[in-house]
Amino acid sequence: MKRNALQNLINWKSSDDRKPLILKGARQVGKTWLMKEFDRSCYKSYVYFNFDEEDELKSIFETNKNPHRIIELLSMIVGQKILPGETLILFDEIQECPEALNTLKYFKERANDYHVIAAGSLLGTLLAQPKSYPVGMVNLLELYPLTFDEFLEAVDPVLYEYYSSIQKEQIIEDLFHNRLLEAYNTYLIIGGMPECVVSWIKYKNPAKISQIQRELITVYENDFSKHNGRINSGRILMVFRSIVTQLAKPNEKFMYGAVREGGCARDFEEAIEWLVSAGMLNRVYNVSKMEHPLSAFDRLDQFKLFIFDTGLLKAMAGIDNSAILLKSDYQFKGPLTENFVLQQLLGQFEVEPHYFSDKNNEIDFVLQYGTEIIPVEAKGGEDKSAPSFKKYVTDHQPEHAIRFSKRGYRKDGSITNLPLYLARKTKELL
Repeated sequence: MKRNALQNLINWKSSDDRKPLILKGARQVGKTWLMKEFDRSCYKSYVYFNFDEEDELKSIFETNKNPHRIIELLSMIVGQKILPGETLILFDEIQECPEALNTLKYFKERANDYHVIAAGSLLGTLLAQPKSYPVGMVNLLELYPLTFDEFLEAVDPVLYEYYSSIQKEQIIEDLFHNRLLEAYNTYLIIGGMPECVVSWIKYKNPAKISQIQRELITVYENDFSKHNGRINSGRILMVFRSIVTQLAKPNEKFMYGAVREGGCARDFEEAIEWLVSAGMLNRVYNVSKMEHPLSAFDRLDQFKLFIFDTGLLKAMAGIDNSAILLKSDYQFKGPLTENFVLQQLLGQFEVEPHYFSDKNNEIDFVLQYGTEIIPVEAKGGEDKSAPSFKKYVTDHQPEHAIRFSKRGYRKDGSITNLPLYLARKTKELL
């Protein structure tokens, strides 16, 4: 499978101001595979060190700060010479050895001609701690589950060719529109976890997908107790398991009392931070004003939490495949659609998506594009009713207003309707 992040790595390799790279992302999103694929296509050789599997490696970094001495010792361990610019050095599960993470700054200062990538499944929780890594001395890249375009290229290369050719205001023929909607529905079921996508390509067995998703959820929940540090693992688990209930509420806003009766921010805010830092949850803040710059108007006590992979959310909610494939409407359709749209929007814009909600109005997502503010409505079907969205468009006449739905690609007055399958191309089509 091709990953869009591979191009980011190629750009990193050729960059004049390249630094050691930290690759972060949730467990099982394909970090190790991506690092090795990058080496295969761009380097003469690589050396791979896993701090979770090779505990004795830690002593090298605990007793040495000189990167050239570290390189000598690592060369002896693997039995090959590590060459600057020709050998890619891969440190996996580096969160298990904070000293190695800290050593990256010495590579930047004294040995930047060596190409180093560090990765870890719960690395984000370590990076979120003050003074836990060399700020300014590393490049950062976050890897997510496969986005819809990556999924489509993997499962249907011919249809992907058509998809990738779609340009602004292009008419999409019914034949291709319907096929892309079918692919969208399939993505809702399978999601973007590499193991699920590979299984689908190989076996086309929905039962296997469900089994993998259940196993992944179990792995993640086990991680909570093993790697939580000083944060109460039970509370992390309670927050994670409450997400389906939180999103099923009419306004989807996260409520501490929905985790546990009488619960408050003091009880669960650290657990939420852990899950967000670990890449398990995506947090979207409400804004008090839909104005530039959006982040200045964050209402930090009001937010929604979404699961990092739509297929896993579908599994956690217990939605039957037939509901997605055969029914025009079903319970939890709205939250699943919003989760999908957010998953595709992440990383497209410099400012992460927000939402707007007050006593009278609600806008599903708010995007900042330069100084422009773009309202976004996410519909799971062909329904056009969205009073708050339409009122905002009428009152403020934004340059762009986007409605995602299963309708075709068209302009409805001042609103641009984008089919849901084009969410990943939003910025490109503006």
